[in-house]
Amino acid sequence: MTQDQLATAAEMSKSFLSDVENNNRNVSSQTLLRIANVLETSVDYLLSGATAEVVRKPVMIPPNLSQAAGELNLSYNRTLELLDAHDSVFARRSNKSRTEFTVEDWKKLYQALKKVFG
Repeated sequence: MTQDQLATAAEMSKSFLSDVENNNRNVSSQTLLRIANVLETSVDYLLSGATAEVVRKPVMIPPNLSQAAGELNLSYNRTLELLDAHDSVFARRSNKSRTEFTVEDWKKLYQALKKVFG
């Protein structure tokens, strides 16, 4: 894959990718995740070059997220990014105290992330 192809698929500029590749810029975790998703690899592989096979568990998109994604017209990749962001934020909380997100909760989370990250 060329830099042009990767930049287009990951929705970033070729010059930004070039700067990252040449250690002239740092990359956010969100951007790194987008690059990994486009390359169909893990963030671990991008960071360390580890060649161990990654065993992925099936993606389970909650029904309320699926509905919110439909109403927001989100792509599958954007929906996964939203799910990953949610899981990252709530990963350390006990499952006992976690309540299920409503459709409106998912929409609010999406809007908040969009406001912060663009």
